[in-house]
Amino acid sequence: MVLLTMLEEGISVYQIGLNTTNDDDLIHALKNGEQSSKAISNQLRTFFKKEGIPLPDTSEEKPKSDPNSIPLGVKYTDEELANLVSVKVAAQITLIGQALAMSVRSDSCELLLQIQYELLKYGSSFKTLMRRNGWIKVPPYYYTPGAPGS
Repeated sequence: MVLLTMLEEGISVYQIGLNTTNDDDLIHALKNGEQSSKAISNQLRTFFKKEGIPLPDTSEEKPKSDPNSIPLGVKYTDEELANLVSVKVAAQITLIGQALAMSVRSDSCELLLQIQYELLKYGSSFKTLMRRNGWIKVPPYYYTPGAPGS
């Protein structure tokens, strides 16, 4: 249930990004993420309906807008947007891993593994885009106290 909510709320993040950026590569990645999230959400909704599980309420779709009409102080930069999407995907992957560890039904495990594969594939290509544009936030190196270089 939480996964479905995360996926459907994540669609809003993709739509906000599409309304914010002018970067062609990022637009392509966001469109792929939005389409993938919608397809996965539909799979989960179908599974939950079949099992009689009530579905969560989600946000409405965002209307399309012109990225150039948004003031710079309020819109995400491409780097901020990419990191937001990256964190969202990482959280979804982690949640699915936890659900897989607890699941005892093979049909739900198969569905979760399929979703996990799609998210890992998307996350990998998204990370390549982030690396190419210098958007990945890398923490500083840790040196133990007293070690050379500290």
